[in-house]
Amino acid sequence: MNPYVVLAATAAAWDRVADRLTGPPRDTLTVLLAAVRRRGAPETERRAAADEAAALLVRHLPEEFGGAGPQGRFAGGALVDADADTPDTEAHPSYRGFSAEDLAVLLTDGHRMVGPVLGPVRERLLAAPAWDADALTRLGGDPDQPGLIRLPGAGGRPLLPRFQFTAAGAARPVVIEVNTHLAADRDPWGAADWWLSENAWLGARPARLLGTDRDRQLADTARLLMEEG
Repeated sequence: MNPYVVLAATAAAWDRVADRLTGPPRDTLTVLLAAVRRRGAPETERRAAADEAAALLVRHLPEEFGGAGPQGRFAGGALVDADADTPDTEAHPSYRGFSAEDLAVLLTDGHRMVGPVLGPVRERLLAAPAWDADALTRLGGDPDQPGLIRLPGAGGRPLLPRFQFTAAGAARPVVIEVNTHLAADRDPWGAADWWLSENAWLGARPARLLGTDRDRQLADTARLLMEEG
């Protein structure tokens, strides 16, 4: 069987199965998913962790997967569902637009930016340059300053997008002002997306305008956006 597709299918069914994965099985799955997503680890180790995680899910969610035998919902190495899109191959394992990484996000990162719509947004925003709290502190910045965007990265570790800071690590006042308008404390993903996406009103990505003579325009645009919303 393709274990990555099992993990992806679990992510797709998370609203149904989350409450049925508790105690030691959930703890074990969390540890295994950390091994699956560990960057730089040998592929054989990651695959072994994925195999073990998939077997755990099949054991504890038999009503979801129907077992791993020939009569179950596995055929030809992939999970089969007559009502679902055809799963991808081993090279690009997914199920209904969900991936194995999405299950790790749901279980350990503590948010729901997953699936065919929100997953790519998460990946794009987390790919932007960012500091963790330790790196920012070494620069002399304050990672706990109110008004900053903090995105949960792998394992829930907060990441602070670098556009918010000067090269010396000081928070830009206009960023704090804009983030307040965008309610970044309640919706850090939405705030980060505003900064890092093309803006028709501004004719550019807002983050690219920082440090220019358009700081006031950034704040006014964010304020008007929230007033209209």
